[in-house]
Amino acid sequence: MKMVEEIQCTPGMALPLEHLETGETPLIFRGLASDWPMVRAGLRSAEDAMAYLESFEAGHQYHMYAVPPEAKGHIFYNDDYTAPNYTGHQVSFPDFMASIRSQFSVEDPTAYYVGSRDADTFFPGLRTQNDLGLSHPMFQHGNMLVSVWTGGKTKVAAHYDVSNNIACCMAGRRRFTLYPPDAVADLYPGPLEPTPGGQVLSLVDHERPDAGRFPTFEKAAARAQVAELEPGDVLYFPALWWHQVEALEAFNVMMNYWWNDVPLHIDDPRGALLHSMLAVRDRPAHERKAWKAIFDYYVFDDPDAVRAHLPTHIQGFLAELSPAMARRLRAQILRLLNR
Repeated sequence: MKMVEEIQCTPGMALPLEHLETGETPLIFRGLASDWPMVRAGLRSAEDAMAYLESFEAGHQYHMYAVPPEAKGHIFYNDDYTAPNYTGHQVSFPDFMASIRSQFSVEDPTAYYVGSRDADTFFPGLRTQNDLGLSHPMFQHGNMLVSVWTGGKTKVAAHYDVSNNIACCMAGRRRFTLYPPDAVADLYPGPLEPTPGGQVLSLVDHERPDAGRFPTFEKAAARAQVAELEPGDVLYFPALWWHQVEALEAFNVMMNYWWNDVPLHIDDPRGALLHSMLAVRDRPAHERKAWKAIFDYYVFDDPDAVRAHLPTHIQGFLAELSPAMARRLRAQILRLLNR
């Protein structure tokens, strides 16, 4: 394992966007958010951080996970992978905070956790004092989601997201262990359903890997990058990078920005993946090989090369997609699905 590359930042400076525009690997922006009031409150005490966050809470209900003590905070599957290893129910934010406080002096605590709540809906005003101010065109497609994650000591097994991620450590400490997308086979992904938290998880215990069950995990481990985040640190990593996330203190808060640098009319690739399983995966090997060549040509290779020999007026779906063309293409897909 190696440590994620880091850039020392002056508190309050603008995010160095030149590293994101071409960045294909994770980066830590050390101290970038260290002047945020939320960060300063957390450095004083967990109670100050909790009180500060509670001052913005808008009275919603929250889905709280409760991870039993024997799981050591590990958010994962049960023993036969048929369900999560935690329970969950709706609570008010004050009740969630009370649950967190109840475990502060417990030797083997129940880990309570609330993930991915929209910052502006659940904590209106928080971003007026704590925000990166991302105004670059790459963030302006309208698909950005800014979320708050809160809880005790937890570890979420390695998984990937379909969006780019900027994660801001606001209270407590966090550790990210990251793996590149092409390490997928060596991470031994779990089933597509059920999925704890909605994302496919690596089945390997990365601290105590079972070499008999997962013999090639060592290849992924050799390529891992680790980010140790203190309050005020900001981590960037690209879409589809696998990441195990550990919250290391009795109370932790993270805010993250998810976005894709594509227009809103571009669809979620997960639909294409599932349809490819339906349409391609179980065909004979020689057909799969042929379809791989077709997919490479039309989807994964240079799109300009595919249409370069065609006059503009006959490029059709091969042209750069406009919103109108995307609607036509979607309609054609629906016709094929409904045949």
